[in-house]
Amino acid sequence: MLKILLQPLYQNSFPPSSYAPIFQYLIAKNCLKLGQQVHAHLAVRGIYPNGLVAAKMVAMYASSGEIDSASRIFDNATEHSSLLYNAMIRALTLYGLTERTIQIYFQMHSLGLRGDNFTFPFVFKSCADLCDIWLGKCVHGSILRCGFVFDIYVGTSLIDMYVKCGDLIEARKQFDEMPVRDVSSWNALIAGYMKDGLFKYAEELFEKMPTRNIVSWTAMISGYAQNGLADKSLRLFDKMLDRDSEVRPNWVTIMSVLPACVHSAELERGRKIHSFARETGLEKNPSVQTALIAMYAKCGSLVDARLCFDQMNQKEKKLVAWNTMISAYASHGCGQEAISTFEDMIRAGVQPDGITFTGLLSGCSHSGLVDVGLRYFDCMSSVYFVEPGHDHYACVVDLLGRAGRLVDAYNLISQMPMAAGPSIWGSLLAAGRSHRNLEIAELAAKKLFILEPDNSGNYVVLSNMYAEAGMWEEVNDLRIQLKSQRIMKNPGCSWIEFEGKAHLFLGGDTSHPQAEQIYMFLEALPAKIRAAGYIPDTTFALHDVSEEEKEQNLSSHSERLAIAFGILNTSPDTVLRVTKNLRICGDCHTVIKLISKIYEREIIVRDVNRFHHFKDGCCSCRDYW
Repeated sequence: MLKILLQPLYQNSFPPSSYAPIFQYLIAKNCLKLGQQVHAHLAVRGIYPNGLVAAKMVAMYASSGEIDSASRIFDNATEHSSLLYNAMIRALTLYGLTERTIQIYFQMHSLGLRGDNFTFPFVFKSCADLCDIWLGKCVHGSILRCGFVFDIYVGTSLIDMYVKCGDLIEARKQFDEMPVRDVSSWNALIAGYMKDGLFKYAEELFEKMPTRNIVSWTAMISGYAQNGLADKSLRLFDKMLDRDSEVRPNWVTIMSVLPACVHSAELERGRKIHSFARETGLEKNPSVQTALIAMYAKCGSLVDARLCFDQMNQKEKKLVAWNTMISAYASHGCGQEAISTFEDMIRAGVQPDGITFTGLLSGCSHSGLVDVGLRYFDCMSSVYFVEPGHDHYACVVDLLGRAGRLVDAYNLISQMPMAAGPSIWGSLLAAGRSHRNLEIAELAAKKLFILEPDNSGNYVVLSNMYAEAGMWEEVNDLRIQLKSQRIMKNPGCSWIEFEGKAHLFLGGDTSHPQAEQIYMFLEALPAKIRAAGYIPDTTFALHDVSEEEKEQNLSSHSERLAIAFGILNTSPDTVLRVTKNLRICGDCHTVIKLISKIYEREIIVRDVNRFHHFKDGCCSCRDYW
């Protein structure tokens, strides 16, 4: 085919317009060298490309990664046409040069060249990328005048633009007015509803769709997972696995459903999805492998996470995979392993970013590696060219605070080049609580009351510290403030998976079907753990009541209820995995260590900050959290 196209080049009668099919052929074949030779031949003959040939040359250079060469062809073209402008607009859009795309479109418009159904989809994509709804509406007005509003491709890109710019009402209006819709139109609106948490509207559309493709199913599964509706995400994924399902999961679907296992703390479900990915060959996709690392780590199985990481091809270990593994070690309190992984990443030639250092510094903080963490923080910008941001300062404040260096932590906040946000003052408040420094805690809490007026946790921390100090008047003032501002306190809750179902427990909960057996177990527990040296720390039950009542309150904390349920319902060799929405209290931490020894059980508790692995009377955090 190429020989036939090139043969006339050696004939002087070869007309300029006949170069167009040659460049068109080279676009598909991605033959840059040959394209440059044909371009040189055209130049030697002293031929200036007309609009058609210039358009094909722009497309050829752009498809080969030579966007600068494509731009030069466009800028030097003596003949302008809609075809040439379309080729340049497409090229710029594909390279993410959105502002330049818009400039070229308006230049086209000013020359009186009309856009068509090849022009507007790329222009709307650029408007969406810029999140410029005013600009999008201007272009929308143009297609109304040109009559392209009912074109299926233009209409779908218009819906997508409104969705990405956050105007779902206008997106739905355009969708309803389309005389003919394809599956992409439905998918764009479904994705928009899911992004805004309007899953009921997304469900209605999904049920009405005449035809669904893999994007439709994946948008729903991903949307459910992102909106915390893990059960619905997993159920819909199961439907895709049915024999009569018209669509089977692909690698994007696997990536989308794995976070649902994290939300449900369903490790076994995650293992089954992993098995499916392995059987279908989808496991080999680097993005799936990275998602599996994150799933295993967040479900408490660090061994499986590392196994998935080690099975990745070294060349396929991109930055996101390294970051995921470093963050996994950090969340499990394995600071030395996080550092080792970071150093391996540097040796592999991968450049770290801000996320890398957030994981690294967090790992140092949870493991008490103060000097090492400070060294990494000090050389972030000078050695690795990463400027410290809010998250990094929050990690270092946490690092210093956990080590009891509260004055140093406060001085760091005072010297920051940007205003301290909630995460930074929150770290200082936590440090003040841990080290019972009421002065620092008050200072941080009052900043947080302004920055996060609706966050009840900050009020609770300070209130508990006042109670511990016997400052009941201040406790009452805070309670009045909470009530007057109608701030709701988040109740402590824990959940544990058993036989594919998550069992949720609130503090002092008696609603569970096995509540009687659970409380009988907990009533018998004090005698056993006291014999092992347990002394209740009633500072974690900070109500103005008797010591006996305080001990009673401690015994019904939600994580103890979940663990009791787990021991009663599982075999001795089963690892108990509990998730808690708040920070585990010091007394519960002591009790769970003793339970792990007395009942010879491995217990993994994930609280709001990190994982605690309890075994043989010890915790992986070494009582440093």
